[in-house]
Parts: sequence; structure tokens; C-alpha cells
Amino acid sequence: MHNLQMRLLLVLTFMFSATAAIGQKKTVFLITDAEGVGGVCRQDQTEPKDAELRQLLTGEINAAVDGFLAGGVDEVVVWDGHDGSQTLSTLTIHPKAKLVMGALNASMLMERKWSAVAYVGQHSKANVKGGVMAHSYSSLGIQVMKLNGKPVGEIDVIAGMAGQFGIPIIFLSGDKAAADELHEIVPNAELVVVKEGLARYVCISVSAPVAREMIREGARRSVGLIGKVKPYRVTNPVTLEIEYTTRNTLGLDAEARAGAEVVDSQKIRFKGKDLLEAWQRYRAR
Repeated sequence: MHNLQMRLLLVLTFMFSATAAIGQKKTVFLITDAEGVGGVCRQDQTEPKDAELRQLLTGEINAAVDGFLAGGVDEVVVWDGHDGSQTLSTLTIHPKAKLVMGALNASMLMERKWSAVAYVGQHSKANVKGGVMAHSYSSLGIQVMKLNGKPVGEIDVIAGMAGQFGIPIIFLSGDKAAADELHEIVPNAELVVVKEGLARYVCISVSAPVAREMIREGARRSVGLIGKVKPYRVTNPVTLEIEYTTRNTLGLDAEARAGAEVVDSQKIRFKGKDLLEAWQRYRAR
């Protein structure tokens, strides 16, 4: 009788879990940038109001949204993450997507527990050979950013923040350097390379129609990774080191910032129990 009850309990538990999984809404949080977009190789092309950039980026985003929906995702929320969130418009964004505009909180909205996070138009971290307009958050302000001693950029920080909330990274489109960078930390993510950097402002790019088709198919395939790809986790506690450029030396009040250690005139470290706390301290002014 006891064994029968145990078997019945296991069956009921499995049925409940399966029903919950079927009923759970799948939402992808799609973070966008500009320097990794196909056909964008010069700094002047990355101006938010540049008509060509807006057309190229929006085309790639909408292709990704098509792919995610075709793969079985219920909702795609897009964050305009380039230069003050001024590049995208609800007039041209995919009709089935939602658009987030403006600066995000330190957690990057990961507390919403998205099913997965993806990147479109992503560039690599600073100082990478072959990285098209490679930088770590600020091409003019930051020379090097390190997370627990490792040089990083947006890719690592976003993936780490998502991982802190148990969210996997499933997809990236951008230049080859960006794809290689994500592959190092999330080897199973779906990667779409739309251009190869030869120098900072020199690249070989596929055409816009080809880029969109590649992204659409890659995004569709990536949906199958939800529940299979493990979230990327940064080892705790966390040390975040920022080395600013010579034109952005530290001010007199740098020592007073919470959790901060001033190393020299350009370098400061922030410590936290986890990535979120360290990132909050870095962002606090």
C-alpha cells in the first residue's frame, strides 16, 4: 500500500509539473545595440537618429522576433540599449513585440524572470583585435573593465546579471568577435555572425536580407535551448574594476563611494557580495 501511494504521488507530481510547464508563458528579453549590426562599420553610422542604422537595426530585431515567435515563444520584449535608448520606434518595431525605452535599473529588469535573454547588434569588449568599434560600455570613457580580474564588456555583465536571476542566454547576433566572446562563457548559445572585423572601423559584412534570414533562423533554433542551457554564473563575492581613460580621471570624492577602492587616478574597484551589489555601487553617483 505504501509503495502504491508513493507511485501515485510521483505520477501526480509529474502531471502537475508538466501542466505548469505547458501553461508557463515563454518571454524572451531581447537587448539591442548598434555596433554589431550588419553593414555598420563606421562610428558615424552609430548615431541613434541615423536613418540607415535605424533601418538596419530594426530589420534585424524584427527578424529575431519573427524567429522567436516561430520557435514557440509567447512574447518578446525588446530593450533599445544603444546610446540613450533613442534608436528604435514603436512605429517600426515588430507589431507583436513590446519596446522598452530608457535607462534600466542596475538589475537590468532581470527580476522579471524572463524565460531567456538574447542580444542583437552586439559588439565585443574593449581592446579586442577584430572587434568592430569594440568597447566596454563607454568607448570614450572606459579603457578596461574587469570582473573578478577578467576583462569584460556588455556581454559578460548582462549574462552574469541574467544568471544571478537564473535566466539563460540563448542567442546572439553581431560581429565575429562578439560571438566568440559569448561562446567562451555560454558555449551552447545560438550565434549568428553577420560581419567580420578586420580593424576597428573595417569589416566584411553580409547583406541586410541575408543577415535578417540568418538571424530569423538562428532565433527560431535558439528557442529550443530554453530549459537546456544553464545560466551563466559569476563567482561570488564580486570585484568590479573600472579603468577610465585619461580624459576621465577620478574626482576628489571617488574614495567616498560605497564599497570603492581607488587604485590610482584612473582606476577604481567596487566590491559586492554578488554582481548586482557591485554593479549598483558602480552605478551610484
